[in-house]
Amino acid sequence: MSFNSVIFIIFLPVVFALYYVHGGRRWQNIVLVIASYIFYGWWDYRFCALLLASSLLDYTIGRCLGGAGSVGRRRFLLGLSLAGNLGVLGFFKYYGFFADSVAIGFSALGWEVSTTTLNIVLPVGISFYTFQTLSYTIDIYRGELEARQDLLDYLTFVAFFPQLVAGPIERAKHLLPQFAQSRRFSHADAVDGCRLMLWGFAKKMVLADNLGRLVDEVFAHATAASGAELVVATVCFGFQIYGDFSGYSDIATGTARLFGVQLQRNFNFPYFSRNLTEFWRRWHISLSTWFRDYVYRPLGGSRCDAVITARNIMITFLLSGLWHGAAWHFVAWGGAHGCCLLLSRWFAGRNPASNPDPRLSSGRQEPTMRTLASMALTFLVVSLAWVLFRAGSLDEALGIYFTMTRDIGRWDFYRDLVVLLSHNAELLTVLVAFVGIEWHGRSQLNPLRFDRWPRLARWAAYTVGFWMILGWGTQRTADFIYFQF
Repeated sequence: MSFNSVIFIIFLPVVFALYYVHGGRRWQNIVLVIASYIFYGWWDYRFCALLLASSLLDYTIGRCLGGAGSVGRRRFLLGLSLAGNLGVLGFFKYYGFFADSVAIGFSALGWEVSTTTLNIVLPVGISFYTFQTLSYTIDIYRGELEARQDLLDYLTFVAFFPQLVAGPIERAKHLLPQFAQSRRFSHADAVDGCRLMLWGFAKKMVLADNLGRLVDEVFAHATAASGAELVVATVCFGFQIYGDFSGYSDIATGTARLFGVQLQRNFNFPYFSRNLTEFWRRWHISLSTWFRDYVYRPLGGSRCDAVITARNIMITFLLSGLWHGAAWHFVAWGGAHGCCLLLSRWFAGRNPASNPDPRLSSGRQEPTMRTLASMALTFLVVSLAWVLFRAGSLDEALGIYFTMTRDIGRWDFYRDLVVLLSHNAELLTVLVAFVGIEWHGRSQLNPLRFDRWPRLARWAAYTVGFWMILGWGTQRTADFIYFQF
């Protein structure tokens, strides 16, 4: 079941009413578990068995870890959790990728290897809930969390439907205690949640889905497209994937607040970052911090010398790229970000004045021209890297880079650029307005919080947003991009 479907509009109020018909914690958790499995099984009921098996595996290992005394037994149990979770993830998501890569590698050496091709359906959200359950057992192993005794609480933590299929990737330390107590309806949380959902739906259905139409048309014939078309499509894809994914996170966070549950923030206006380090502190925060805490820091983090630190950064970003997709162009995307981040850190070390002022990210200080230039440069680097993410293959991405580089020095490039912008003036006007709203509201979680506005003006703004979703958002309905990961 998707947030932008008619069935969800029916599903949500029914679950909401059942949830609050009784104030007890166990009743609320039972409602959430049943609703979450219905929500997840709406795609394919077989996915529910895998979700339940993954949940029971880590719940059982967590209980065993809680009672394990010897270091050897604790390491064995942690290894069992890693092998079980990553083995399932590897089979469903990476079997074909690794099998084909091995075959290609042996072929390059002159040996022809036949691999068995399986028709494997990728379960929706498996990368998200696998990382969420893994963090639970790792935290217990580290002694940072006590094993949960109540199975119902744990099942609710894993399957909680707002963030089940595309995050945020929650930590047990933050989310589990909320399911260990009953939740009371809060009018303030419900209002704020509805605002977040409205803004999330606007970003997804008005901005991302309509930008996606333009992006798909160009990338469908990327090898024949002009440099101007590819530049416009690349920039539009940057906003498409941001509107799509951050829109999902906003809807998820807003929906959770209706049930008295607080989810962590997953995006913090990343395109206003001054460098790549800041960008990755603002983009997909739950995944970035997961790799930081469970990959980067265990490798040694930045506590080592410069060479080892660079190695740790590259390993982390290469794995992050592989997490996003079972293809070499995703790995290259992660590697490109790792290389650019190393250059950014090197430049910041040599030029301390270039480090961002923390007041800028909170919106308490207007930026200088130098700050705006840094934001523009960071956006340019991120946008160029998005080509690797969006292209169908590494060869296609390299071809796109070649075409853009070749055409940008020609007069026809700028003529075609003006024509493209004029033909899509209405859509680009919406994009500019979207950026302006986010810039104005960058000091708060939700830019639609117009607390200082008169009530009539606030409701007029919300009404306009609602009708824009109905008018523009229903012209092209697409699944959320991150469902494929």
